[in-house]
Amino acid sequence: MTDHLPTPAPSFWSGKRVLLTGHTGFKGAWLALWLNRLGASVTGVSLPPATNPNLASLASVGSLIEHHIADIRDIEALKRLVRSASVDIVLHLAAQALVRTSYREPLDTFSTNIQGTANVLEAVRGAGTARVVVAVTTDKVYRNIEQWYPYRETDPLGGHDPYSASKAAAEIVIASYRDAYLAAEGIAVASARAGNVIGGGDWSLDRLIPDAVRAWGSNGPLTIRRPQALRPWQHVLEPLAAYLVLAERLWADPRLAGAYNFGPPTHEAASVRDIVLLARRSYGSGEIVWGDGIEGPHEAGWLALEVTKARHELGIGARWSLEEGVRRTMEWYRRQQGGSPVRDLCMQDIADFEAAAGQGRSA
Repeated sequence: MTDHLPTPAPSFWSGKRVLLTGHTGFKGAWLALWLNRLGASVTGVSLPPATNPNLASLASVGSLIEHHIADIRDIEALKRLVRSASVDIVLHLAAQALVRTSYREPLDTFSTNIQGTANVLEAVRGAGTARVVVAVTTDKVYRNIEQWYPYRETDPLGGHDPYSASKAAAEIVIASYRDAYLAAEGIAVASARAGNVIGGGDWSLDRLIPDAVRAWGSNGPLTIRRPQALRPWQHVLEPLAAYLVLAERLWADPRLAGAYNFGPPTHEAASVRDIVLLARRSYGSGEIVWGDGIEGPHEAGWLALEVTKARHELGIGARWSLEEGVRRTMEWYRRQQGGSPVRDLCMQDIADFEAAAGQGRSA
């Protein structure tokens, strides 16, 4: 296979003034490292890291960008940052991003994900410099009826749990600001609906790979609540590359504004059981306790994305296979536990991902 998949271009990003929200989170920290490698001037705004350890601290992300600890629910702080940085591009990743946390903290989830998103867009409105906004939501924005075909960008939005509902509502906010205000100001706005991500440097609670690393690293069992749940898994660099390429395309052609799904080919959606067994094989050992699928609050059993729009309109497709993504993820954790510098581990994965351009998908 010889697909020539687009790679974020240093010639585009060098010198671009980027506002990155959520830079202390898992995906945000990876994205901050990549933007620095590309030569962008990054202003990061985020709450303090939510876990200890965390990727942002271990990789010293704050030393590479203009680092601000602030809450996206603080509209005045956001306005000051957008104007003082003369922002060209906004990459909005800040969120309360955990389903099970959203059950415990629904109001915080709704205020962060809905009002916070509105605040980011309001801060851009009238600022006079920004040309592109990429707002990241989730694959869980769709009204999930457990259908056996993938969700398209035109399917109805919804959400059973507060996290999914808050992100679906954020999609409506994004579309409203685009149509009512930002398109008329020459600002191209897109939402990015990405599948489940894996990769080194995630220590969040109630996420599959971090839970596995914690359990197996302490010689304990990994308990799996819903082994048959199906998700569109992908290595973290896949959606991050998509966000960056999407921003480049929007800069060149604002008519591409809209919603996009990003994930693996539909037929490569995999069960939790598949991911766990691949992870254990790469890690080398680990005890697993399989649940019966009924423990805990409601979570969707089947979810897949149709990614044809991203492929046809943007040229974006998955680069690493599921097996390669899991292998690299577990290798990252093994090397980190062995003392390898965290930033070096991330930069090596980014370099390998960039080098894969034009070589087709890994086996």
